[in-house]
Amino acid sequence: MRSAPDPLGWAGYPEQLARARKNTGHAESVTYGRRRFGETDAMVIEFDFRFLGGSVGGGTGDVLEQAFLEAGDLPVVSLIATGGSRMQEGMVSLRQLQRIAALCARQRGPRVSVLRDPTTGGLWASLGASADVVLAVPGAQVGFAGSRVRPEDGPEYTAEGQFAAGTVDAVVPQGELEDRLTALLALLTGSSSQPAEVPRALGDLTLPDSGWTAVTNARKPERPRAKAYLDDHFETRFPLGRNAGVLCGLGRRGGRTIAYAAQDGTATTPAGFRAAARLIRLAERRNLPVLTFVDTPGAANDRAAEREGVGAAIAELFTTVAAARVPITTLVIGEGGSGGALALAAPDRTWISPNAYFSVIAPELAASILKRDDVPALADQLRLRPQDLVELGVVSGIAQPAALPLQAT
Repeated sequence: MRSAPDPLGWAGYPEQLARARKNTGHAESVTYGRRRFGETDAMVIEFDFRFLGGSVGGGTGDVLEQAFLEAGDLPVVSLIATGGSRMQEGMVSLRQLQRIAALCARQRGPRVSVLRDPTTGGLWASLGASADVVLAVPGAQVGFAGSRVRPEDGPEYTAEGQFAAGTVDAVVPQGELEDRLTALLALLTGSSSQPAEVPRALGDLTLPDSGWTAVTNARKPERPRAKAYLDDHFETRFPLGRNAGVLCGLGRRGGRTIAYAAQDGTATTPAGFRAAARLIRLAERRNLPVLTFVDTPGAANDRAAEREGVGAAIAELFTTVAAARVPITTLVIGEGGSGGALALAAPDRTWISPNAYFSVIAPELAASILKRDDVPALADQLRLRPQDLVELGVVSGIAQPAALPLQAT
């Protein structure tokens, strides 16, 4: 059903619409059509800020509904530039946000939003932020409150600020958008239900002769870290989000897309745990296998981490992993420090590299709690070496120089 063109009888509104239509050549603030990105067809939705500030009214909702209907299983790319809801249509305009949210929830194909200048109000909080992947152009104003209604200005209201906050996945220059969208859409449409293979082990492959040797091997500065493993394992990658202690993204290996989340060797922050949980939920929506790399001395435990809800963030990740409907494969590549490491580990498909360890607690912390000074002896008692963990049944095996096959369990 088409929406009423002037539901409030707002004085001068029909004339404003007529001028906007004449100046832009569009019937509404949004248009749509099919486009090809490399080998991938997509439905592209584009907002025109010249049309009443790219605002949303009932007619906008009609156009968006038709666009989603015609998209079917195709990816939907939304090029957004909007000031928010259209005041001249009052609550009829605001209710379009629920309509748009329902369209997004029912969409079968992947969704990518591109935030242009400005992207504010309800469209950011519905069509924009809810996408599988959120891109933004440099310097774009992005925020729920527009510049005329917010109490202050600042970097938080920019594409770069939203990237720093973890709500934008990548800031992409306008001239690079076409290529980046082509690469991203190819990855998002490369679904496969087969588990990711276990990456090959890198660095020193000598098994440690003691628990303390295992700990010191994992802490060596020259030991290969997440980036080395990601570069070695994937042919191409599309990183998503900032590095909050966990590197997240989509990678291509052997013609398949795999979602990855890799701890970078630092204490994992609440933002890092939440980024990993979001990545796994994205993988579920797109039916992608997940590969995680464990490497952290433990969860961040400073006051900032507690203020940001580190316990709740770890719980969210534990629950997301436990409930995942796609296969998750894990390789421990360095330090496996307590619950902060276990949260990212698959319950039944976890391997470990020879130069790594996995422990209920770091030996030094165990010594502090138990009031003992024999840290190396405690490391042996904790049985944290790779071979100990295999014997205990905690891990499925020790990674080899060549990648393990898909059917490994």
